[in-house]
Amino acid sequence: MSSSHRPLRIALNGYGRIGRCVLRALHERGGSDMQIVALNDLADQASIEYLTRFDSTHGRFPGEVRVDGDCLHINGQCVQVLCAPRPEDIDWQALELDLLLECSGQYTSRADAERFLQAGAPRVLFSQPMAGAGAVDTTLVYGINHQTLDPAARLVSNASCTTNASVPVLRLLNELIGLEYISITTIHSAMNDQPVIDAYHHTDLRRTRSAFQSVIPVSTGLARGIERLLPELAGRVEAKAIRVPTVNVSALDITLQTSRDTSAAEVNRLLKSASESEYRGLLDYTELQHASCDFNHDPHSAIVDGSQTRVAGPRLVNLLVWFDNEWGFANRMLDVADYWLQLANRNN
Repeated sequence: MSSSHRPLRIALNGYGRIGRCVLRALHERGGSDMQIVALNDLADQASIEYLTRFDSTHGRFPGEVRVDGDCLHINGQCVQVLCAPRPEDIDWQALELDLLLECSGQYTSRADAERFLQAGAPRVLFSQPMAGAGAVDTTLVYGINHQTLDPAARLVSNASCTTNASVPVLRLLNELIGLEYISITTIHSAMNDQPVIDAYHHTDLRRTRSAFQSVIPVSTGLARGIERLLPELAGRVEAKAIRVPTVNVSALDITLQTSRDTSAAEVNRLLKSASESEYRGLLDYTELQHASCDFNHDPHSAIVDGSQTRVAGPRLVNLLVWFDNEWGFANRMLDVADYWLQLANRNN
């Protein structure tokens, strides 16, 4: 931690899968100027402590976790636990925050986003895509367009896990080979908007079916998310999604029509080279015989499985890209948060 600055104070609104992964990832990284000083969730404190300490997907928390009053102690640091159903029920300004991470996924419009600002939050990073281009000041994918961030921005979206996984691959191949059309099928782990057994749970009737008995098609805004980040591909991207009976780690089945002839060897060479250079830490590459669980707790946004690359035509390319939809995305939220706060401090 820099001796010339106080810790950068951040808070979490919503302490579900992403909120808990953000807290864990920050402590696993170590050496960060950022410190989580508060979290807001409707769960009781005993549940918050328990779910922080034990996680079925990511294992036991590697450190101290205990509750004392309204304080959740994490490795000796106090995280104030709040329980407010609405943004305006908390005086965010009194917490002296530098940044609020909105991880509940419940606020997607500009009007809802601004409720946090009106309640005293200085700036807010959202863990989901927002509704419409004007809902936030900008949407960022770290490693792709984060350096375009205006330090005066106050509302920013971290896009989605699938956008973070797909955009680096698509931008690279569009720049080096050229892409005419793109079709993506997201093969996504089950999520909490699905019931364990059949039950009314969602207006999308497929999501009323048991998450662990079927492969279930669901709607996705991935095509719009890609085009928002890569406008040069506008009108050339289609996407669909299916949920599968696993608890974590997802995959993208990407089909590309290229602008020129290529080969599996060339595509793999370009992706492997990028994973070792400009996209290092963001993109990874493997040709080992992996299954999805091998990428649990992997911090990369995307891992290209070169053993599955196919080229037909020779302008029809098919790729398999793995990603931990929880851990990779949580790490990108922290990357964006850190960059944003350092940028804001330099411009003060």
